[in-house]
Amino acid sequence: MTAIHPTAIIEDGAEIGENTRIGPYCVIGADVVIGPGCVLESHVVVQGNTTIGADCRIFPFSSIGQAPQDLKFRGEDSRLQIGARTVIREHVTINPGTEGGGMLTSIGDDCLLMVGAHVAHDCMIGNHVILVNNATLGGHVVVQDYAIIGGLSAVQQFSRIGRHAMVGGASGVENDVIPFGMVTGNRARLGGLNIVGLRRRGFPREDIHALRHAYKALFAEGEGVFNERLEKVAREYADSAPVMEMVAFIRETLDNASSGRGLCQPARDDGGR
Repeated sequence: MTAIHPTAIIEDGAEIGENTRIGPYCVIGADVVIGPGCVLESHVVVQGNTTIGADCRIFPFSSIGQAPQDLKFRGEDSRLQIGARTVIREHVTINPGTEGGGMLTSIGDDCLLMVGAHVAHDCMIGNHVILVNNATLGGHVVVQDYAIIGGLSAVQQFSRIGRHAMVGGASGVENDVIPFGMVTGNRARLGGLNIVGLRRRGFPREDIHALRHAYKALFAEGEGVFNERLEKVAREYADSAPVMEMVAFIRETLDNASSGRGLCQPARDDGGR
């Protein structure tokens, strides 16, 4: 049965799913939809046009769906959507979308947002993403499936983080991070592939082998300009789905170079390892 603590405030119009537990001093706005089986521990505020999927758990002092921190926001009826089985720890803040960004902020299934993480307006976060303590995403950031954003890191607005990528702790990311890549530093520099993450997630040895060779061909100093190396890798590894995913991601970044956002590259002295 649904259990709502008597000190919680549930505004008229809010939809609360079956078997959901809402703890002391929570505040739920009129346009909020909370799926079945969720747990809001205490002192959680959920406002705006916000939908939360089934079996999520939200810890104290999280602020979900409040107005974006964007001076262009004029109260438009934008949305925030959170998938199933996502865990939101203490003091996390998540803002809905804006008119300038598609009107939607989206977080997928099975994500973990640790203490103090911030997801700004119009971000698109995939499934199984982890934001470690105090990780901050600027507006319009895209984080693809299984990516990990290390603690105290900041991702600049409009940046993209590819699938299975790893951003090291205390990094400042101002460019796109390739799928399967690992970046660290201020400003973040590409430091190789996220090999540990690939192994943990069961990628076959041949896929990891292909990614290693493609990475070296792309980012180690070699002959030709970067675009030429990219097309050579695309030809040589056309049968490798992970490599072609990385190639497609890079091509999209290059196609949008006019935005001023580039691609995270290795530091000059790391030899592209």
